[in-house]
Amino acid sequence: MEPVKKKHTLMLDSRKNLAITGAEDVNGFNEETVSVRTSDGTLIIKGSNLHIDKLNLETGDVSVDGKINSLQYFGGDGRQSKLSRLFK
Repeated sequence: MEPVKKKHTLMLDSRKNLAITGAEDVNGFNEETVSVRTSDGTLIIKGSNLHIDKLNLETGDVSVDGKINSLQYFGGDGRQSKLSRLFK
């Protein structure tokens, strides 16, 4: 039997504020990239002046602010991508 995936959502407001629910871990971050592990793979957030405003892994809530230029998923089969391992 396959394990139940944790549901997650993304809400982006004016490319400045990103709210994520259902996050499992934050693999790494800096002012240009934030790497968040979700049940559907690793989400890579790219932009400038990025800051993690809220982080609560017990509830799975993560908020990122700054100028967000792209959101991209890598993986999804439960394994870490090579890119996300770079941020550890």
